[in-house]
Amino acid sequence: MTDASDTDTESVNNEQTTENQDTEHTGEEDTGKTEEKAKETGEDGDNASLIHYKDVLPSHLHILPLLNRPFFPGQVVPLLIEAEGWKKTIKAIVETEHQVFGLILMHNEDIKDLRQENFHQMGTACRLHRVIKEDDKLQILVEGLQRFRIESWVTQKQPLVIQPHYYPEEKHDKVDELKAYILAVINTIKELLPLNPLYGEELKIFLDRFGADDPSHLGDFAASLTTSSKQELQNILETLPILKRLEKVLQLLNQELQTARAQEQIRQQVESKMDKQEREFLLREQLKVIQKELGLEKDDRTSELEKFQERLKKLKLPDATAKVIEEETRKLSMLETGSPEYTVSRNYLDWLTLMPWGVYSKDKLHIQKARKILDRDHEALKDVKDRIIEFIGVGKLRGSIGGTILLLVGPPGVGKTSIGRSIADAIGRQFFRFSVGGIRDEAEIKGHRRTYIGAMPGKFIQAMKEVGTANPVIMLDEIDKIGASYHGDPASALLEVLDPEQNTDFLDHYLDVRFDLSKVLFICTANQLDTIPPPLLDRMETIHLSGYLTSEKLKIAKKHLLRRQLEKTGLKKTDVRFTDATICQIIEQYAREAGVRTLEKRLGAACRKAAIKILEGEKPPIKISTKNLEDYLGRPVFEKEPPLHGIGIVTGLAWTALGGAIMSIEARRIHGYSRGFKLTGQLGDVMRESAEIAYSFVLSESARFGISADYFEKALIHLHVPAGATPKDGPSAGITMTSALISLGLNKTIKHGFAMTGELSLTGEVLPIGGIQEKVIAARRVNIFKLIVPHANKGDFEELPEHIREGVHAHFVKNYKEVFKLLF
Repeated sequence: MTDASDTDTESVNNEQTTENQDTEHTGEEDTGKTEEKAKETGEDGDNASLIHYKDVLPSHLHILPLLNRPFFPGQVVPLLIEAEGWKKTIKAIVETEHQVFGLILMHNEDIKDLRQENFHQMGTACRLHRVIKEDDKLQILVEGLQRFRIESWVTQKQPLVIQPHYYPEEKHDKVDELKAYILAVINTIKELLPLNPLYGEELKIFLDRFGADDPSHLGDFAASLTTSSKQELQNILETLPILKRLEKVLQLLNQELQTARAQEQIRQQVESKMDKQEREFLLREQLKVIQKELGLEKDDRTSELEKFQERLKKLKLPDATAKVIEEETRKLSMLETGSPEYTVSRNYLDWLTLMPWGVYSKDKLHIQKARKILDRDHEALKDVKDRIIEFIGVGKLRGSIGGTILLLVGPPGVGKTSIGRSIADAIGRQFFRFSVGGIRDEAEIKGHRRTYIGAMPGKFIQAMKEVGTANPVIMLDEIDKIGASYHGDPASALLEVLDPEQNTDFLDHYLDVRFDLSKVLFICTANQLDTIPPPLLDRMETIHLSGYLTSEKLKIAKKHLLRRQLEKTGLKKTDVRFTDATICQIIEQYAREAGVRTLEKRLGAACRKAAIKILEGEKPPIKISTKNLEDYLGRPVFEKEPPLHGIGIVTGLAWTALGGAIMSIEARRIHGYSRGFKLTGQLGDVMRESAEIAYSFVLSESARFGISADYFEKALIHLHVPAGATPKDGPSAGITMTSALISLGLNKTIKHGFAMTGELSLTGEVLPIGGIQEKVIAARRVNIFKLIVPHANKGDFEELPEHIREGVHAHFVKNYKEVFKLLF
């Protein structure tokens, strides 16, 4: 393989080397004779040389391939040749009279692919001047003579021989344009010289052999200086017109100049940066020496220790904590600053000294002020506000608030989180909130061991550090969604935090010292109680937040939600007008859920569309009324559909995580061929049990209710709870299912305007249920005011706020006989 820089080869034998040396001598004699002949002609040396080469260049050339870049006339370069596979070619070149051969660039990088199409057509005829043996390689000195093009291939097997067509350089007239190009090339080379010292050496060699007024060799020399691609250099070799060739060479030189300048700029930037760093290092060292001489020197360890001591002056440390800090400080003072243990110890001391040991904010236990803040931030929820005021009042009598964990339970969007923030504002404490929903690692609660990489304290210790006091209000959101995994059970880890008997000495794994959490006011939120572990629930005082009535939602929308959405959309109060009827229609047809989150989204959507209308040129105020509401919010999500009424159809009341709801239970006799009982409506196990109890109770008491004895004997009864796509479960539909079956058996409808809730035993006893407030609100929402409720829930009903009970006539029943009398 032959390369323009370094190409390996296998050596020829000793006899061939001797022949090469003899040939060298012969070549020198020929060269001398040629020079004498040139002198005899009386012409200048260059032209004589060209005439001589033209006379002696052979009609057939042996070929050696190039891989990386082409070879130019005028170049004198040593090459390393790989002899394996090229032994015959080297020998044939040495044995020729003038030792002239051709160097041609190959298209690809495969030296073994010697097909004709893999060679470029244009190459350089060269003379072999010297062959030196180096181990298993041959170093040859090659001089470029003249361009040639392949006319035809004489042999296609090694040694490769072609018939060339030569392109001798002609004498050029010294036209102005040619001078301009020559000067441009020379000036560009001059600009390159300071950027790369190697260019200077090559330029000296060129000037020793050629003059600067030789445009052809100058162009080839300039191209060979560049690091251009082999295809770009081959293009220069194949360009014969001198002006066009110099133009292309100038482009390559300018590219090389830009690259060299960019490299120089990068080098200078790096050196400048390094010089700056070295200068700063020296200045720091000098500063240390000066400080040492003046007695002011402090190393990093001393600075850290002084910082920790400064923090401790403002704290009231327990004895055990003070002892740990003292031991850790002594340990830190003996450690090397570069050791990993130093970093662990320093971070540990940093946390210990940042904790608010003995730092408490003063409580503002003013009942009237607290009531104003709660009324300012929240509409309705009177019973919840009263309970919070009671809590603050008791705290005022005791002199402190603590020892109680409040649990706010209610559907999404009723304001549980914002109530916690209002409580903190009312009593003047710092507020910290984090969600425990989805936490599966108990280390989130109690911290990691300090031996772990990246260890951190738990959430509660992080909260103490952030708020800076030991008695903040900490809200644990979504406590009903806490998880468990192989990392541990976070719910169990919360027991120590939330238990007033244990949290006086809460032990975090990272701090490893006791911290008093008994002064913290914990407020938890949940959507339901079922998924909260009983031991955790037992430590909390539950406050239920039910849904809002339409009138309450109207007040909330006008006072809070609408103002917030106008601010978000950049509108003024006078830009958009909502009537009360419009907001009520949004509540009834687009946002029936218990909370107000969907209502706020709908108001925001209407405000955004109003903003677009103003931007399109419509003059404010934009009036949104019941007539054009669909233009802003689309078709209603909920239609005004009265509860179903008919034989075998009874309206029941249900509780869901989103609030109360009504459900119509339907019973139908399918045929009279065989006895059977079928249930549909995606019912859970509890509701299926209720249905089976209701069916058995009706069968056993059918004669007492006046149902024909053989009505159910051969009848397939189908009981269905509509909205089958929604899973339903819970012990509150027993009397409703029983009433539907009796209505079907008697072929009579129940009295109009009744809704009921209650579980039934197999003997006909009506059992208590939960969620009274949500169910009453759901009944009011569809204008049902006659309710049948278990007698055991009478106290729950009477505790409801007056505005919820107003107009509702509740019938409290102990046995199903009383239900039967009311309905039939």
